[in-house]
Amino acid sequence: MRAIRIERYGGREVLEEVGVDVPAPGPGEVRVKLAYAGINFMDVYTRRGVYAKPGHYAASLPLTLGMEGAGRVDAVGEGVRAWKPGDRVAWCLVRGSHAEYAVVPGSKLVAVPDGLGLDIAAAALFQGITAHYLVEDVGCLRSGLWCLVHSGSGGIAQLLIQMARRRGARVLATASSAGKAEVARSRGAEGVSGYESEAVMALVQQHIGERGVDVVFDSAGADTFDTSLRALRTAGLMVLYGTNSGKVPPIDPMRLADAGSLFFTRPRLADYVADAATLRRRAKDVFDALAAGALSVHISGVHDFSTLAEGHRQLEARESIGKSVLRIDSTVV
Repeated sequence: MRAIRIERYGGREVLEEVGVDVPAPGPGEVRVKLAYAGINFMDVYTRRGVYAKPGHYAASLPLTLGMEGAGRVDAVGEGVRAWKPGDRVAWCLVRGSHAEYAVVPGSKLVAVPDGLGLDIAAAALFQGITAHYLVEDVGCLRSGLWCLVHSGSGGIAQLLIQMARRRGARVLATASSAGKAEVARSRGAEGVSGYESEAVMALVQQHIGERGVDVVFDSAGADTFDTSLRALRTAGLMVLYGTNSGKVPPIDPMRLADAGSLFFTRPRLADYVADAATLRRRAKDVFDALAAGALSVHISGVHDFSTLAEGHRQLEARESIGKSVLRIDSTVV
């Protein structure tokens, strides 16, 4: 089968299409014939070697890229009862989706409803369940609360804005261009500014006054962290869920106290889908809302194996608006 492998860490030049054996599912595992796979910043991090050290998402070379995919079950291993050949499924947080077939633990798979395209499933699962736990479990958004969402045209951010509004919260956002600002507004942001600190503070004051927002969702990191803290109300919550602009320097806890007894958290998805039941509950909420038209996902680019490097470049340059996917076999439906 065809697969995108890396033999060493580095730039986009290390991406290589190779021929490898079709994997066989072991006990508790399922082999999936892929239709589409998500292209995520975690793939960029993996390629660069961010996960080369021991840790939750530890990787070792050589490896097949891709942390998210959707397709149909092709074969099941010993002991698998929940899945059968032909089932439409998706998964995330298991590497190997940038290939024609992948072996995935059965406990990591979720069902894709018949009314939802596998391209949408591959575009929505990772970012959708991330937004789901951030809004419902971390931010605990509800009617009457205000939140600030940085990079409002990004894939997760677009879903965050929509889910926040569905729970009755009100949303401000940042964006780097007029076009990206319009995307954030179309998803439900009431006001959008650039990333400059004074522009953000003016936006907050215009809509809320001196009080500040209740929650900030920040995926940028280094470039926006200071502004995020400034924008919060007393005892507000800073949620750092990404570092796309670079790592945040060490934080003196007294800084949080002096800024108004602020709360700060750096969550990760794996801890909020720690068991199959929770994973499937979140996925069902997201997929059902998409199928019903209550949520929207924008696929900004569809790449083939030959253009995957361009997908990485767009992510690194922050050119993507929404989510890009890798088309593997569009005949799988």
